[in-house]
Amino acid sequence: MSIFRVALAQMNPTVGDLSGNTLRILQTMQEARDLGVDLLAFPELALTGYPAEDLLLKASFLRENRRCLDRIRRASDEMVTVLGFVDDPDEIYNAAAVLHRGRLAGVHHKTFLPNYGVFDEDRYFMRGSRLSVFRLGPLTFGVAVCEDIWYPRGPGYYQSLAGGAQLLVNLNASPYHTRKWEFRDKMLATRASDNGCYVAYVNAVGGQDELVFDGDSCVVDPGGRLVARAPFFQEHLLVCDLELETVQRRRLVDPRRRKGLTAFTTPGAATHVPPIDRIELEPRPEDARRPPLAPPGSPPLPTLPEEVFKALTLGTRDYVRKNGFSEVVLGISGGVDSAITAAVAVAALGPENVHGVYMPSRFSAEISGEDAARLCQNLDIPLTVLPIEGPVNAFNQTLAPVFEGRPVDVTEENLQARIRGNLLMALSNKFGWLVLTTGNKSETACGYSTLYGDMAGAFAVIKDVPKVLVYELCRYVNRQGEVIPERILTRPPSAELRADQKDSDSLPEYEVLDAILSLYVEEDRSIDGIVEQGFDRNLVRRVVRMVDSSEYKRRQGPPGVKITQKAFGRDRRLPITNRFLED
Repeated sequence: MSIFRVALAQMNPTVGDLSGNTLRILQTMQEARDLGVDLLAFPELALTGYPAEDLLLKASFLRENRRCLDRIRRASDEMVTVLGFVDDPDEIYNAAAVLHRGRLAGVHHKTFLPNYGVFDEDRYFMRGSRLSVFRLGPLTFGVAVCEDIWYPRGPGYYQSLAGGAQLLVNLNASPYHTRKWEFRDKMLATRASDNGCYVAYVNAVGGQDELVFDGDSCVVDPGGRLVARAPFFQEHLLVCDLELETVQRRRLVDPRRRKGLTAFTTPGAATHVPPIDRIELEPRPEDARRPPLAPPGSPPLPTLPEEVFKALTLGTRDYVRKNGFSEVVLGISGGVDSAITAAVAVAALGPENVHGVYMPSRFSAEISGEDAARLCQNLDIPLTVLPIEGPVNAFNQTLAPVFEGRPVDVTEENLQARIRGNLLMALSNKFGWLVLTTGNKSETACGYSTLYGDMAGAFAVIKDVPKVLVYELCRYVNRQGEVIPERILTRPPSAELRADQKDSDSLPEYEVLDAILSLYVEEDRSIDGIVEQGFDRNLVRRVVRMVDSSEYKRRQGPPGVKITQKAFGRDRRLPITNRFLED
């Protein structure tokens, strides 16, 4: 029986850290060699980090990328290494290098360039037009990059059917959103079974600005069954042995393969087969010894709150640390949003690196201070109390001559939020702490926030988390005992900027609001389409107006972790100046 050992390096690269990424790649190569690996694959653009954005327009960046690739090439030996890099023969390509015995044996240029959602690859890359298959002893394999595998008639279709590939190696930097792994599992099972081959899917892991990569690298057999899976949201070297006879048995009973490519096309349509280069690689000696592997396993699949909490934790940790910070500060209000943000920060950075600040005003309930103190005690983080009544009075006195004769309104409410923002920024400047903001997606969508106030900060941890999901995350944090005080979860939410204020004074109940926002923001439903789902037309129109009129605020807010299919910012780009109003 022919056994082929493959390893998938689920790696967390840092964009632009070419030397650091190179060192980690070389270290992982040695780790894989020690395990007797035949083929080691790294994620898409592992060398440069993804997305590198306009760094790709710098000639010096491209040159350093090639110098680092050459260093890795020289370190390659009888183990095949497949690595994502930027190829720039004339134009630039999102590419996968196949390195073997000190040489660049071949290069695959990404064929399908995504240009939707968070992706902007048409801005930078040329599309590849040739394919390759590589022969290494008993195995023929093909290489492709990320989007290439999402198409039924992508490179793998031709590499398998026309090129005889038994293994498709797919390099990815696939950004996370909730439950994406479920759809991805189905897609990979379909590609493997349709092409009658193994699929080795290696994904990046880690945070990059607003994006999080969830890992979940895996190997699927020709029947569409999972062979091995890497953990979610952590670096891992996934190693497993492939039985090549499995491919042969599958193909012997597949009548489609005996009919050739025309069996996969519309009758009467011309079949275009892209050029396929066939490259021979020198296999390792047959008597080469390799250590035995433990049976391949699969980590437990996460619940929705678990995967979101881990995504927020990883995204926050990498944003803070990759940008050269170690400690953070945030306002602790005694409410649910600051509670979950603090819990994420502690999970990401450790309690010794998180600082809470409670800033009460005359409208702050006594129980808010009690809950803020109890939360910080449970999280083992310090809590500084900075009352804002003095600064508020000073502002009011300064503005009194200008505001004379005008009633108190939202202006005075926003002053409180802006004073709190100033205090947090002062602590940031003095101690080098990064400010985390605490606004959720429901409030951000509707503009229920204060520009230069509670929006002031460097990173908005839960900006893409709807309010209802915030409560689910809190319950997840409390699954093994109270961390977030129960009273925080049961009392009506309030900004506490005026007497007896509740969020429901300004917004619909969150269960209703979040459902409308999901239909309007994430599914792009019209007002009529949302009303057809059973919602009141006047309420829907009101919510839509709030969302559309708040674009200018969102543009000025800090970045935050993307966890839904359509986050404000990179996913949803509407003009600030916009007179289109839907009735």
